Amino acid sequence: MTSPSAESSGRLPDAFLRPGSSSFVDFLGEHAPDLLPGNRPAGTTGTAAELAPHATTIVALTFGDDESGRGVVMAGDRRATMGNLIASREIEKVFDADDYSAVGIAGSAGIALELVRLFQLELEHYEKIEGSQLSLDGKANRLAAIIRGNLPLALQGLAVVPLFGGFDLDRSSGRLFSYDVTGGRYEEHDHHSVGSGSVFARGSLKKRWRRGLDADAAVAVAVEALYDAADDDSATGGPDTVRRIWPVVATVTADGYRRVADDALADVVERIVAERREGGARA
Repeated sequence: MTSPSAESSGRLPDAFLRPGSSSFVDFLGEHAPDLLPGNRPAGTTGTAAELAPHATTIVALTFGDDESGRGVVMAGDRRATMGNLIASREIEKVFDADDYSAVGIAGSAGIALELVRLFQLELEHYEKIEGSQLSLDGKANRLAAIIRGNLPLALQGLAVVPLFGGFDLDRSSGRLFSYDVTGGRYEEHDHHSVGSGSVFARGSLKKRWRRGLDADAAVAVAVEALYDAADDDSATGGPDTVRRIWPVVATVTADGYRRVADDALADVVERIVAERREGGARA
């Protein structure tokens, strides 16, 4: 008598029980390639891109020094747009990739969120298989491979351009990485921004960033850069004091990933608004 199949017996398929690659993406590509975001049909070129909500501006910067410890701040506005319409005022674009890294998304929101979840699974899978965390460079390379797999959709207008940052346990320092739609990976120094309002945010970061910022000052610089981007880019949403909607801001240090509380962000926004109101009155 033949033994019942895995499907009829309720057992996991043999593929799930055999030793294999530490890459979850490779495993998925071998056994269920249709589940990878880049392998899904998006309809006719242009149509999907016009209908899909887009996430917009992400900023990141380093702070601290060798004595106090170096870290990274990453922040994203909360607006998603669909053409000339606001699709959402409360989308979240900054996430913990694992305990010591953060990823921010710009581009097609739905695809970007799926890629983030896949990246989180990739890092968790590696840690379970290997019994240790990937190095920060390894994490950055894995994200590059995932973005490269989305190239077919990017060519149809559904591009995702993330910003990745984390605390390098080997170097005891915060580091930043940017990407292009083909999966090209580039290490950034001091600060960077991606998304539709990035050109305005980068101008603000260049003006306000300086070496040796503490965590609180770095958070304020990130929020102000988003505020400046929203002032000139309609797709970037500034802090909404009426609805009490604040940017998502996170720090990554030797103590790990930590999201900044909304109450603290409200205080930062109130200070920025008060300073600008006073400056405007003097002008």
